[in-house]
Amino acid sequence: MKILKLKNTLQLAVILSLVLFSYSCDKSTEKFTYVANVPIYMDYDEFRATAITFEAPMPLENTGKIYFKGGKIYVNELFKGIHVIDNSDPTAPNNIGFISIPGNVDIAIKGNILYVDSYIDLLAIDISNINNPQVTTRLENVFEPSLPPFDETFPVAPLDHDQGVVIDWKIEKITEKIDVTGNYYYGGTRWLFTEVDALSANSPGSGTKTYFVPNAVGVAGSMARFIIFSDYLYTINAEDIKVFNISNTPEPQEGASVETARIIETLFVYNDNLFVGSTTGMLIYSLGNPANPTYLSMLDHFRSCDPVVVEGDYAYVTLRAGSGCGSSNSNQLDVVNIANITSPYLVKSYSMTGPYGLGIDNDVLFICDGDDGLKVFDATDKTRISNNMIKHFPAINAFDIIPYNNLAMMIGSDGLYQYNYSDLDNMELLSVIPIVK
Repeated sequence: MKILKLKNTLQLAVILSLVLFSYSCDKSTEKFTYVANVPIYMDYDEFRATAITFEAPMPLENTGKIYFKGGKIYVNELFKGIHVIDNSDPTAPNNIGFISIPGNVDIAIKGNILYVDSYIDLLAIDISNINNPQVTTRLENVFEPSLPPFDETFPVAPLDHDQGVVIDWKIEKITEKIDVTGNYYYGGTRWLFTEVDALSANSPGSGTKTYFVPNAVGVAGSMARFIIFSDYLYTINAEDIKVFNISNTPEPQEGASVETARIIETLFVYNDNLFVGSTTGMLIYSLGNPANPTYLSMLDHFRSCDPVVVEGDYAYVTLRAGSGCGSSNSNQLDVVNIANITSPYLVKSYSMTGPYGLGIDNDVLFICDGDDGLKVFDATDKTRISNNMIKHFPAINAFDIIPYNNLAMMIGSDGLYQYNYSDLDNMELLSVIPIVK
């Protein structure tokens, strides 16, 4: 499932058979009648008046990001909120409840404060009593509008954000009059949507080799778009990295906004550097001054979806084609040498089926290869990774994974899977919480 972000450029790929052309007398305009996803709005006052509540457990249905902290797994239910899983016993995880948060996609936690997006706002929520979450801060209008998943068979009708946030869609025939003077157009819509992909990028590595503090800051999956380093929360906002000061955890303060001039997708912190996955390359920023990340270097690649994780002197990047962010037919793993952080270079590429998230822990590389399942490799020799597969679990659709302390927590379209990898030759499936379809 994809989550899509609006960009004010032309969409070049609309199904021509759906468009009925009729021309007005004014040659600078044309009317287009077509079947489209028509937005359903909730006005801003109603959206912000919606209570953030802890509710009874609900089935996992349309899941997104995965996050781990303090013996609990937090699983996003796209645009609805967060499932809370008590994982004190990974062989018997207990779905204990659901935090209802309208428009939520991303998650990060420091101390007892949960940071989430809620459509265009950032919320800080005190979860010290998980049964009674309390919003401590709401920063309004800090994010660009994001849209819930829609029927990609049809184009999207023009949006009017003055009406509120888009909470759903209806399929209807509409007629639109467009000023085409000096503009290139095709079909019936002027919008380009780029993939943000159900979950976004960060992976824990080995825990101790990153700046995650196990009891203070949680661990995200590799598709994360929220990531914490020291007293700062880094978030993706369209093409910018948006920084928030969280030294006073209940009251985040909006800080710098760093332009990347790229369509960026994922964030990963390793030591004092921020690794940014974009549709056209991996970007590296120094966090020497964490309030204002400083550009260091980049490594370009073909246009694709691009999560990244890092361990030691190497970054691991999965590139996926055949989606809103990928124009190539290639699906692969890239291994990048970052020993000289200002001059990264490609060591080797490996063919994959359709990779999404990944994780690395002490040279054990976990790759969620979509329909081809979960693959586990010995990555000690960076030039022979494909020859050193440890395990392959093909009968699942794998999306993202957190390997941490010999426990691999993986989310896929079929459910939340957990594996014990303390003995790599005998990786054991501990439990599954299925997704309701």
